[in-house]
Amino acid sequence: MNLSHLFTQSTPIPTHAIAALLAIILGAWQLFSKKGNATHRYVGYTWVLLMLYVSISSFWIHTIKIVGLFSPIHLLSIFTIWTLYKSVQAARQKNITMHKKMMKLLYVLGLLITGLFTLLPNRVMYEVFFIF
Repeated sequence: MNLSHLFTQSTPIPTHAIAALLAIILGAWQLFSKKGNATHRYVGYTWVLLMLYVSISSFWIHTIKIVGLFSPIHLLSIFTIWTLYKSVQAARQKNITMHKKMMKLLYVLGLLITGLFTLLPNRVMYEVFFIF
């Protein structure tokens, strides 16, 4: 692993990547831990804040440009922000089925699948994990 490569990238790439990695860890914790208690809520709000940071910071990352400065990943960021809002709203309204479904979707689509694309050759995270 070559973390020094990550920290030589322009802002906000290093903090964006760190927040995403933390969100992957906390999200896994949330998926497999007990639900409905204070710990679940506090870890959940921390996860939501991390996801908001990852989504919002993506608008200042322009390594792939398809439409002007933007790429399809930026549409995913908009979708993520909206889904986070709707999911928290569902939990507050006691619609736990919808809350679970939306949070699992965000974890898989917004973190795992998107994260796999960052491991493609010539991407920063590929170089962090596979180039020594």
